[in-house]
Amino acid sequence: MEFIVPLLLGFVIASIGIMPPGLINMTAAKVSAVDGRSEAISFASGATVIVLFQTYIALLFAKFIFSRQDIINILQEVGVVLFLGMTIYLFWSAQKPKKEKQEIKMHSKANRFFLGMLLSALNLFPIPYYVFVSVTLSSYGYFFFNSFFIYSFVLGVVLGSFLVFYLYILFFKKQENKTSFLIDNGNYIIGSITGLISIITFLKLIKNYWI
Repeated sequence: MEFIVPLLLGFVIASIGIMPPGLINMTAAKVSAVDGRSEAISFASGATVIVLFQTYIALLFAKFIFSRQDIINILQEVGVVLFLGMTIYLFWSAQKPKKEKQEIKMHSKANRFFLGMLLSALNLFPIPYYVFVSVTLSSYGYFFFNSFFIYSFVLGVVLGSFLVFYLYILFFKKQENKTSFLIDNGNYIIGSITGLISIITFLKLIKNYWI
């Protein structure tokens, strides 16, 4: 039971955090539609590896800064700059002339795996997210910063994250004949998501400074 509780917590919290359309799962869907399910699974596996390390780092941060909200604000400031830069790049890339399909395709699974790792590493949202969640749960007595609890929670996050990625892959694979809009406008969709995250985070930071 001591293993199941943090495992389920991690699984549910990860699923909730990743289920809405976001950078990684939308890219996994796009890879599935363009290059097939196996390439998308390779991409999702790479992204999940980084999620594992991000979650563990986040929990170490949370343990260290349990009462230091100023450090969490710094992480949010970094996230604003990062997501804003990604938004500009994605919209710029979307406006470039479209290449032929065979030039876009990457048949190497290793390439898709490392692409998943790269995009996941650029997405800093999991770090403040799991810092906030673990600190909040700890304040109510549902989370404990001991090694066993942390490892079980991280495992649950990994399982929940990969399941959500896989559900996106399955859904868009089944609808591959209807996903031309996603393929043609994927960068605009993902760029809009990162832009929205930047705006929301920026407004939160302004609110914090004024309070």
